[in-house]
Amino acid sequence: MKSHPFATLTRSLAWSLIASSTLIAAEAPVSWWRDVTPLFKRSCNGCHNPNKLKGEVDTSTFAGLMKPGKHGPNLTPGDPARSLLITSITGKEPDMPKEGEALSAAEVALITRWIQEGAKDDTPADAYSTRLKEPPTYALPPVISALDVSPDGSRLAVAGYHEVLLIDTASWALTARLLGDSPRIESVAFSPDGKSLGVSGGAPARFGEVQVWTVSDARQTQALRLTTDSLFGLSWSPDGTRIATGGADKSVRVTRISDGKELVKFDNHGDWVFRTTWVAEGTRLLSASRDRAMKLIDATNGQFIDDVNKLLEPIDCMVRHPREEWAAYGGAEGGLRIYKAKENQDRTSGNNDVNLVREFERQPGPVHAVAFSADGTLLAAGNTGREVRVYDTATGKKRATLSGHAGSVFALKFSPDGQRLYTAGFEGIIRVFDPASGSLQAIFYPVPITPVRQTAQN
Repeated sequence: MKSHPFATLTRSLAWSLIASSTLIAAEAPVSWWRDVTPLFKRSCNGCHNPNKLKGEVDTSTFAGLMKPGKHGPNLTPGDPARSLLITSITGKEPDMPKEGEALSAAEVALITRWIQEGAKDDTPADAYSTRLKEPPTYALPPVISALDVSPDGSRLAVAGYHEVLLIDTASWALTARLLGDSPRIESVAFSPDGKSLGVSGGAPARFGEVQVWTVSDARQTQALRLTTDSLFGLSWSPDGTRIATGGADKSVRVTRISDGKELVKFDNHGDWVFRTTWVAEGTRLLSASRDRAMKLIDATNGQFIDDVNKLLEPIDCMVRHPREEWAAYGGAEGGLRIYKAKENQDRTSGNNDVNLVREFERQPGPVHAVAFSADGTLLAAGNTGREVRVYDTATGKKRATLSGHAGSVFALKFSPDGQRLYTAGFEGIIRVFDPASGSLQAIFYPVPITPVRQTAQN
């Protein structure tokens, strides 16, 4: 937060601040949490947060505000006249906020009085915790944003509200409920050995989180808040030691599981990053974004290598081919394409799409989920048209259309043996299809449903 030197604060302003504080001293003390924090959320936190530290100042928390910025301490408790925060928000043309309307005289007076009263921190102990004390009760099935199948095919992991549900695929019985802080789960993925489960999500505009759970005992081993907005598209490195995520902050991160250390942060995308996947035996990453690009990244140092594809439409989902260095993506305009996960050096000024392996028929709506069968011979795509289409990867020929969904399909996964295709989405129901014939094998709710009791009306 840039500030004027102390000398620029006139003697009359200093006396007026002190006089104002004296006049209202009889009022109830100003609360950091109830009174000041809402003002900062509206006018300051957009530029002064852990991911965007303009002036090396963080106004999003009390602890952040109390850390000195580029120009020194942001405030002096008990002395607003010597507080850089006050000099920045006062005057005919205040320095802050840079964007939007200046704080009103009443708002400035409120912050001034808070500092005069000692700038006390009354943040509730549980202010930043969103964890539920017990699993939620569902009157209706929640939208299913993500699911995965364990490498041995014995378990399903399904995203719920504040939780991930583990389901036995032999009986469809719910075996564990992994309750965490994130109210919205954006992606779930079993580790390569199936012993752990990675989860990404968060609370939009509040925090983005990665969770890691051991599957055998449903125990959380990591809960890492990595950013101030949601995290998407979690993927494990082939050796199971690192996790990659995309984010609403337009970044790609690589995090070491053992200690939660951020190893790579890639900021070359121009919009939200929805998917990541590892290629080249874990030395490279491929990311997919709403900015239309699939970007190839050096996973060891975060260096940008190349755009893999021609920029045609925002990308909503992506999956890697299990045997080839290829990745398929689904687009917001109904596109479904497979690309080589390699440099695009052969393109010319004509912007040729040289890495394109295959383009499929346009889907009836935006594609939100794609999945390859374990042998890579089939590609499934779920869309807003309430159906899933299954294609032959080699020829592009449609093999089956799986219908009956009462809303958009957001999650797809083949079983390891290729005998099942799991689908889920808006309606909150898991459907199990035979991908070869397109026949429905099973349908069930992944969460326990508790009907709402009807009260008598007089």
